[in-house]
Amino acid sequence: MTTEVDRLIAGLSQRKIRDLARAITLVENGGPEGLELLARLAAGSSAGGSASRCEVIGITGSPGVGKSTMTDALIAAYRAAGKSVAVLAVDPSSPFSGGALLGDRVRMQSHSLDPEVFIRSMASRGHLGGLAAAAGQVLRVLDAAGFDVVLVETVGVGQSEVEVAAAADTTIVLLAPGMGDGIQAAKAGILEIGDVFVVNKADREGAQSTARDLRQMIAMATDGSTDGSQSWLPPVLTTIASTGVGIDEVVASIGDHRSWAIENGELERRRRARAREEVVATVVGMLQTRLNEQPLSPELEAVAAEVATGEVDVHGAASRLWKMIGR
Repeated sequence: MTTEVDRLIAGLSQRKIRDLARAITLVENGGPEGLELLARLAAGSSAGGSASRCEVIGITGSPGVGKSTMTDALIAAYRAAGKSVAVLAVDPSSPFSGGALLGDRVRMQSHSLDPEVFIRSMASRGHLGGLAAAAGQVLRVLDAAGFDVVLVETVGVGQSEVEVAAAADTTIVLLAPGMGDGIQAAKAGILEIGDVFVVNKADREGAQSTARDLRQMIAMATDGSTDGSQSWLPPVLTTIASTGVGIDEVVASIGDHRSWAIENGELERRRRARAREEVVATVVGMLQTRLNEQPLSPELEAVAAEVATGEVDVHGAASRLWKMIGR
């Protein structure tokens, strides 16, 4: 196992595509090799004294707003600036195979031959919040490969996509005219997670009114809530991603937000919060695995039957299992 991990780590340092793809697969599957790889990467980072190098940009929004087209346009913009780019595109899972549905990836095929661009689709596998459960670990692999920018495109499930804000240094929220106005954005909770708002497909009727409504709502949501010298007021931009109109302004706003986040300590705060959530999620996953194994599995079935018949309340049943776990 160590020989395989050694080879992959060496391949990551040279950004070999096959080794990078293999490393991500191991991490996604969560087996012993994947766990050893993550531990070795963490140890190497600690020994070298290097923090995360890549800039993580989340792209979220409802289905049909043009997330994949925006991602493609941002790849082109960052490559024109000489930066290497990785894309982590989280797709809904096939109900049959459990794998990702890759239809939207065809929009990024123009970059498939560029050695400085790596595109990976991940299946959400039923994980709520718009991201795959292993997304955080995969980001560490991409960081180890030395990419300058990682674009995380979420699954496009609407109101449950707020998880991307915890995984990204900067979160872009995409909307489109005719697909929900600013009030719908407020209902979805995205006013709280967006660092940059983009009304895409601005050549359509209603784009400017959607942008105007968003600006008014953002102004009301942030008015007096924080010290003006410290706060970040999310810009609302309009783009036509399919033709590249407005993309330079989006890139500039991402850069402005990153500079502000570094200066005010927000970047460090977000990365610590991201790590905390990963640890909690991992503990919950380990607990769930243990509940499905001997000797807890039969006990779980027994208390479930008692709860179903009303003999025991749910809290009492959970407490009983919790005591068994602590033995």
